[in-house]
Amino acid sequence: MGDRLVADAIVERLTSWGVNRVFGYSGDGINPVLGALRRAGAPEFIQARHEENAAFMAVGHAKYTGGVGVVLSTQGPGAVHLLNGLYDARMDSVPVVALVGQQSQTVLGSAYQQEIDLQSLFKDVAAEFRQQVNSPEQAPMVLDRAFKAALATRSPAVVILPHDVQQEPATEPGHEHGVVPSAPLWSPGTVMPREQDLHDAAAVLNAGSKLALLVGQGARNAQEEVAALAEKLGAAVVTSLLGKPYVDETQPWAAGTMGHLGTTASGWAMGSCDTLLIVGSNDPWTEFYPPPGQARAIQIDSDAKAIGNRYPVEVALTGDAAESLRALLPLVDERIGWRSDVERHVDSWRRLSEARAMVAAEPVNPERAVRELNGRLPSDAQVALDVGSCVYWYARQLHLPAGVPAHLSSTLASMGGGVPYGLAAKLASPERPVVVLSGDGGFQMTGMAELITVSRLWRSWANPVFAICILNNRDLAEVTWEQRETEAEPRFADSQALPDVDYAGYAKLLGLDGLRVETPDDVGPAWERALAADRPFVLDIVTDPDVPLLPPFPAGKSLAESMEEGLASEGNAHALELLREYLRLEEELS
Repeated sequence: MGDRLVADAIVERLTSWGVNRVFGYSGDGINPVLGALRRAGAPEFIQARHEENAAFMAVGHAKYTGGVGVVLSTQGPGAVHLLNGLYDARMDSVPVVALVGQQSQTVLGSAYQQEIDLQSLFKDVAAEFRQQVNSPEQAPMVLDRAFKAALATRSPAVVILPHDVQQEPATEPGHEHGVVPSAPLWSPGTVMPREQDLHDAAAVLNAGSKLALLVGQGARNAQEEVAALAEKLGAAVVTSLLGKPYVDETQPWAAGTMGHLGTTASGWAMGSCDTLLIVGSNDPWTEFYPPPGQARAIQIDSDAKAIGNRYPVEVALTGDAAESLRALLPLVDERIGWRSDVERHVDSWRRLSEARAMVAAEPVNPERAVRELNGRLPSDAQVALDVGSCVYWYARQLHLPAGVPAHLSSTLASMGGGVPYGLAAKLASPERPVVVLSGDGGFQMTGMAELITVSRLWRSWANPVFAICILNNRDLAEVTWEQRETEAEPRFADSQALPDVDYAGYAKLLGLDGLRVETPDDVGPAWERALAADRPFVLDIVTDPDVPLLPPFPAGKSLAESMEEGLASEGNAHALELLREYLRLEEELS
C-alpha cells in the first residue's frame, strides 16, 4: 500500500510526542493503526493478554517514567475492557492516552456488531478529553489535544478512531477556514504560590508546636526539601501510600504510611499534631487525619482545585512542591518542636513492626515474608504491587532504598495490576531488577495470564531479574478481615476461599523458574535465590491468612473489638489467638 494513510499519520504523531511504546491488543477496529505501527517499526507494540492488563501497563509506564502511557484497543469489548485501567489513571492522577477503534462511520447508529456509544462509555473516565476523529485533517489536532489534556490534567484522554477514517489518505492541515493546525508540544512551566500566601503559611507554621507533614506523590521531586523542612521544624513526616517512596523511612522523624494500612506512629502523629502541612497528597483516608479543629492546616498542590478537598485548610499554596518548599523554608523558625516525642513513637513503631513480623504463624507470617526483603532489595530495583493484604505488609515492613520507586493501583485499589505494572517498569528500564509483591488473588486474576507475556519477552532484557513474590494464603484475606472488622461477620468461605495453585510449577512450565517456601527460616535465602536468578522467578510463599490486618491505634481500637466479635462467632481460635497477640504487642511496645 503506497499511499500514506491517516493511520500512518497517527503513528507519526505518536513518535513526535516521544512515545516509544504502545500497549494493547489487536482487533479489526484498530487494524489500520496496527498496520501503520508495523510499517513504521516504532513505537514498539507490546501485546498484553487482555486489554485491561494493557491499560494497567500504560498506567504503570506513566508512573515509572513520568511520561504519558499509551494504550490501544479495538471497539466494543476491547474498549470496555480498558475502563478499569483508565479509572486507575484518573484516580491516581496519571497521564494516559487511549486510542480506541470504532466501526466505520457509515454503520454507526445501526446497532452494528460491536458498536458501542464510545463517547458515552468514556464520558466519566475521560471527562477532561474524549474525541472522535471524523476526518483526515482533524487527526493531528485531536492527537495533540489528547496529549496536552492528559499532561495538563494528569488524567486519561481518549481518541476514538472510526475504521474508515483510519484508512483514508492522510492530508496535511491547510491554511483555510474550518481546519485547525496544531503542534505536538507541551511544557508544564513552574507554578509558584503568591508571596502573601507563603508568608501566611509561615505564620501558621511558626505558631505551631506539634507539627506534622503529610507527604504524597506530589513530592516526587521534592524529597530534599521535605527533609530540610522536617529537620528545621522538628516535625513528624507521615506519608500517603503513594508518597511512601519519596520519604527516607530510616530518618528518626519518618512516621510511615497513614490510613487503615498505616503505622502506629503515623496514627499518633496525625492524632496529636496541632499544625499540619499537606504536601502533594490527596489521600482519601479522612478518618485518619487530625479531627477537624484540632490542627491548623496548610496545603501545597500544583492543582488548585485539589486544595482543601480532604481537610479544612487555612492557607492554600498553589504551586510546585519543591519550589514552594524552597520558598517557604527561609520564612519558618527553626525549633526542636516535639522531636523527642516523634522519635520515641517512631522507635516504638519500629520495634512493634519487627515483633509482629516474628510472631509465629502457620506456616509463614506474611509480615516476615516482606520484611526479609529489607537489605536484600537491590538499590537500583523497581517495585510493583498488587492490591490486597500484601499492600499492608509493604506499607508497614518494606524500607525502600533511596531512588527505588514502588507503584500500585492506590485510589481505585484494583486487584490485578501487580504483574502488568511490573512489566511496564521492566520494559521502561530493562537493566534494572524488578520485584512484584502480590497476593494469590491478584495473581490469579491477571498475573498468571501476564506471566505468559513475561515468558515471551524476558530474553531480550539486559537484566533478567524479575522476581514475583506471591503471598499464597488461599484466601481473599483483606476482604475476609473487612467482613470481620466492619460487619462483625464471620468469614464467608464460599466467597473468600481461593484454590491452591502450584505457581512455581506453572512458572517452570513457561520456561521460567520458581520455588515454593513453607518455613519461615527459608524466606531470606529464597529471596536471595530469586534476586540472583538468570530468568524471571516466581517465589510462592505459603502464608497464614489469619495474621490480622489490624488498623493503627487509636482509631483502630474499636475496629479490633469488632474483629474479635467476628472471630468469636466464626469459631476461629487460631485467628483469635493471633489477634490477641498483636493487641498484646501493641499495648506493650506502643
